[in-house]
Amino acid sequence: MSEWELKRGNIQHYDLTAKSYDEQYAEEQRAKIETALKSVKISGSCLILDCGCGTGLLFEYVAEKAAMVVGLDISRKILAEAKRRAKAFGNVCLVLADADYPPFRDHVFSHVFAVTLLQNMPNPERTLTEICRVAEKDSYIIVTGLKKKFSSEVFEGLLRKLGLNIIEISNSSESLKCYVAICKKPSHH
Repeated sequence: MSEWELKRGNIQHYDLTAKSYDEQYAEEQRAKIETALKSVKISGSCLILDCGCGTGLLFEYVAEKAAMVVGLDISRKILAEAKRRAKAFGNVCLVLADADYPPFRDHVFSHVFAVTLLQNMPNPERTLTEICRVAEKDSYIIVTGLKKKFSSEVFEGLLRKLGLNIIEISNSSESLKCYVAICKKPSHH
């Protein structure tokens, strides 16, 4: 299957499930976000990218604390759901784009969240390379990896290959189907 066929399948899946996504997955998504935010501080100067933002659940946790939040997703219908959630905040912008080709300059974001993204990407290393490109030096990069898709060794190896400093990887919770990695982009990156 080509990369584009895989992505098109993901778009169709998320377009079809957009209306019911929160019903099915919000509890698990919130658990991942809450796990990450135990170790990541958000302040008024933060510029956050939510890469693969889905229905925008992260906005409720960070928008009131950050300067700006940008939600990026490839599914138009899931972004329509995120738009409903974003209306509550004056500092959330939504972008319809492929996470492998984010339309941003280098070194823009202080925090990049990639929650439930990597397992949907044909080449997770390339996706992470783009995430690192748009993240400023010393930024936080928060990534989850589905345990069914990545062994802990493969997931950690992917993060290390990109030169990320791993602060912690949470995988102890049985309720989480993902590893939750808190990383910092090195200042020399």
